[in-house]
Amino acid sequence: MPGMKIDLHVHTRPLSPCSNMEPEEMIREARRIGLDGVCLTEHHRLWDPREVEGLAREGGVRVFQGVEITTDQGDVLVFGLDEELLHVVPVEELRARVQEAGGFMIAAHPFRGFLLFGVSQLRVDVEQACRRPIFRHVDAVEVLNCRLTLEENEMARKVAGRLGLPGLAGSDAHRTEEVGRCITILQKEVDSVEELVAELRSGRFRTETLR
Repeated sequence: MPGMKIDLHVHTRPLSPCSNMEPEEMIREARRIGLDGVCLTEHHRLWDPREVEGLAREGGVRVFQGVEITTDQGDVLVFGLDEELLHVVPVEELRARVQEAGGFMIAAHPFRGFLLFGVSQLRVDVEQACRRPIFRHVDAVEVLNCRLTLEENEMARKVAGRLGLPGLAGSDAHRTEEVGRCITILQKEVDSVEELVAELRSGRFRTETLR
């Protein structure tokens, strides 16, 4: 089934110091592996829109801007909020800001490291995991993330299903070889963040592990 292949979760230098990938490298790799779009989701920082437009124009791949924000309940990918929040934000405050802006919130890697000692030792089941406060304030859950274990992704998938929240995929790439490993495939092509948000809200997508 055809569709728009997009990586919703990518970090690049210098705005994400934890990444060792330049944006130009990311674009070249995205084009090489056949992606149609990528999302710059730096930690708490936003690119100048003119730089984003330039990357897309020179690289031949659509580039969308989002941001990854650390809240008091976990990390959240946000699309449609054009302001930098350079500190840990209460999730309720972030939700209010994003709703006012007409944006979209995704719980990012909600169980990263959570299963380090095993579910049996932690005695955490899906019902208990569903009670995490973050899930009351997001529009979707990242259920495929290439930097997580199969078990951590599976827990996210089960929680999203139990709560009736859409499950999305993103590579969480910090290195070139990670770009596009986990992707979301939209049924409809989009050209702006506003159109991207509309399609994510519509639920017209599927997730896939590309490599």
